Amino acid sequence: MMAGFGSKTRKYPRSRGRMRSRTGPDRATLGIVGVVCAIAGFFVLGLILGPVAVVCGWFAMGRTWSWSRTRPVPALVAVVLGALDTLLAIYWLFL
Repeated sequence: MMAGFGSKTRKYPRSRGRMRSRTGPDRATLGIVGVVCAIAGFFVLGLILGPVAVVCGWFAMGRTWSWSRTRPVPALVAVVLGALDTLLAIYWLFL
């Protein structure tokens, strides 16, 4: 009767801690959100959406500024466009 007691965990590797935690958004989603914020920031609220895009891109890069081939491209695009968006918003603010 107790022979099948532990067999359930073998079918579900997530239950034994082999998979990462699924709380919060994943990196690909943060990269896409950052790109959308950066593009929208060129048209409205650039001073707010630019830094949001940079932060989302930074989190999508794994909270490090080092770049490698394994990093998602939307994360780098979000950081670059967000920084450009922020600088343009500051320029237009003081012009």
